[in-house]
Amino acid sequence: MDPLLILAIGIACVLGLILVLRVNAFLALITSAIVVSVLAPGDWGIKMSRVAEAFGSSAGSIAIVIALAAIIGECMMASGAADRIVQAFLSLLGQKRASWALMGSGFVLAVPVFFDTVFYLLVPLARSLYRKTGKNYLLYILAIAAGGAITHTLVPPTPGPLIMASTLGIDVGVMILVGGLVALPAAVAGLATARFFDSRMNIPFREAGLGDAAPAGPPVNAAGDEVALPPLWLSLLPVVLPVLLISTNTALSTMANNERLAQLKLEHVQDWDALRSRLTATDDPVGQRIAATLAAKGTDVSTLGENWDNETQQQVLAGLNKILVSKTPLLYDHAAFDSVVEKRWKIDADIAADADATDADLAGLKRQQLLDTLLQASLMNLQPHELERTNRTLLEVALPGVIERHEWSSPLRKAADISGFFGNANFALLLSTVAAMYLLYRQRSVTLAELSQTVEASLMSGGTIILITAAGGAFGAMLKVAKIGDSIRDAFAGSGGSGMVFLLLGYGIAALMKVAQGSSTTAMIVVSGMLAAMITNPEALGYHPVYLATAIGAGSLMGSWMNDSGFWIFAKMGRLTEAESLKSWTVLLVVLSLVSLAMTVLLSIVLPLV
Repeated sequence: MDPLLILAIGIACVLGLILVLRVNAFLALITSAIVVSVLAPGDWGIKMSRVAEAFGSSAGSIAIVIALAAIIGECMMASGAADRIVQAFLSLLGQKRASWALMGSGFVLAVPVFFDTVFYLLVPLARSLYRKTGKNYLLYILAIAAGGAITHTLVPPTPGPLIMASTLGIDVGVMILVGGLVALPAAVAGLATARFFDSRMNIPFREAGLGDAAPAGPPVNAAGDEVALPPLWLSLLPVVLPVLLISTNTALSTMANNERLAQLKLEHVQDWDALRSRLTATDDPVGQRIAATLAAKGTDVSTLGENWDNETQQQVLAGLNKILVSKTPLLYDHAAFDSVVEKRWKIDADIAADADATDADLAGLKRQQLLDTLLQASLMNLQPHELERTNRTLLEVALPGVIERHEWSSPLRKAADISGFFGNANFALLLSTVAAMYLLYRQRSVTLAELSQTVEASLMSGGTIILITAAGGAFGAMLKVAKIGDSIRDAFAGSGGSGMVFLLLGYGIAALMKVAQGSSTTAMIVVSGMLAAMITNPEALGYHPVYLATAIGAGSLMGSWMNDSGFWIFAKMGRLTEAESLKSWTVLLVVLSLVSLAMTVLLSIVLPLV
């Protein structure tokens, strides 16, 4: 079946079950995932199992964080910590500017912290603000969403923008600067949109859910006596602690990655004559592959002559460093590196054409091809510094005595490895949960049994969110299995053009990819790779390639619906129905997307950076 027809059926199935038949979102998404999986290619024996595996993978990435965030929100509301923070907001900025504070908080925090985590941490403040003011609840949660969503897709070091910068050859500092310039007006436009929706949409504040077991007004102790609100620093601790830990890990990891320890230097090449011989030999598959990849990146060794002086060596070295991080094309090729890369099956490809080949031979060849496909896919999914290290190691093994072995574990890398534990979102939120529970125990003088009951009540709410979000992830994964993204990519693979055409093309394909499979990051990775392969002369664009990245990022915001985990995080943590979320969250992201595109086009004209 045509992949785009499968997409249409999947969309109709989800929307029909949820909006028309009023089926529970979890059941609707799982049912739709199964329908798409049945229609997608693959043996019947795996059509059900891959749905369950995708559900488990999605749950594994979000379950701990959502469960802990539910506890944090409940405890912050019950202890009065959220009220204390809100009072500080209102006294500092005034009620009219509270939404600016929430938008600004989301905008800044989502640079080092994933959007989901930012929303988890700030939504209790929005709920507490509503309790104080009695109005503007939709404005508050949309303000958080506008600030968090825009920087998550445009400003490194979040994965999507970071990978786009690597793929398109953009300096990370330039990506941060220009991404911020594009994101800021979009966030302001998002806040204006949030105000408009808040004044036009009559969405009630629903008492059943995260943080709503806490009574309105000042907290009371077990005896019913009113107690003072906790101090501001202690109230902020459950929010600030994970942000500090995650941000520290992000900063250390970014600095360690920017050391570029796998980059080649002149002294790392131990034998230049041997390197030249390997790269120019016609009977050396490894040398031919490296030379071909170098040529694809602009360094043709066949034209450099027999004697490589220092200038030539620098040129070759620059080319080698380019291909270390190249995904278009990849340095690795199983036919060239089969003799130096250890594999479980080593079967020559000409077996397939051998009339006398046995079934065992052909089965072995099929396994070899599958293994190579998996290896190629894993290389495409590596972060830039991981790919660089992998390719450097490949050169060291393939060219023994020519390329010196590199040292990876620098002091900064070791510090980043340690911070990777403490700055992991799951561990950081666990510490935040402990702080929030202590706050509740300290302020309300609750017993351990009562504290346990509060935790259990919050987990019941969090469990529902986990199920629905993981089911949405499974549905999106099945759309990927159906090759919908490949179909969209192939439809535009032959598109030409230059300048403004590439901006609009990148935006349009990214938007289609986002609607089709739900992941902004996946859309950014795929489309940036496509444009990198299509653009042979970046100088002819008339603007810096960073604007291609922001156009793609803008497109990846478009069309958030039921196959996007962000949609369900907003809907369930914000206590909105699916229809209300489509009218508010989805339209808000359309505004963010269009304004980001407009800013990208404007800046590419008035500030081309070339």
